Amino acid sequence: MAAKKFIRLVAGVLTEVFGVQSSAGAGNAGDIVALDDTGKIDATMMPTGVGADVVMLTATEALAAGDWINIYSAGMRKADASTAGKPCDGFVLAAVSSGAVGAAYKEGTNTQVTGQTMGSDVFLSATPGAGTHTPLSTAGNASQRIGKAVSTTAVDFERGQPITLA
Repeated sequence: MAAKKFIRLVAGVLTEVFGVQSSAGAGNAGDIVALDDTGKIDATMMPTGVGADVVMLTATEALAAGDWINIYSAGMRKADASTAGKPCDGFVLAAVSSGAVGAAYKEGTNTQVTGQTMGSDVFLSATPGAGTHTPLSTAGNASQRIGKAVSTTAVDFERGQPITLA
């Protein structure tokens, strides 16, 4: 849903403009806040220490809403238990195109997943960006608990220490 519009005086002319649903930082200073599609204020609008711990990062590959991500020197990418150096550090709630900046959640609830079994532990999968209810056992893979399913469509993220399997 597009943000609501309002009238603003711009250079002496009354102009119709949209409210802002997410912030890219200082460039949005002075903008009017609009609720997002869930009827809430986007976490990117909140000051540090209020709400979820969110950082704006560049995606180095296309990310789908709900992907589990790895944060590294170039930005963010899909977390992958089968590739060394790609542990799960968080998740994205909205799709982010490769090269675009998006919100990386380092804590909170990933509400963009499906097929969860409520109450089950969730582990990083060998499928990039995905989670699984079955801990990995293949040598060379990383075993990392990433949270607990709190419904069929939500996982409470709790970053576990990845352990490379022998």
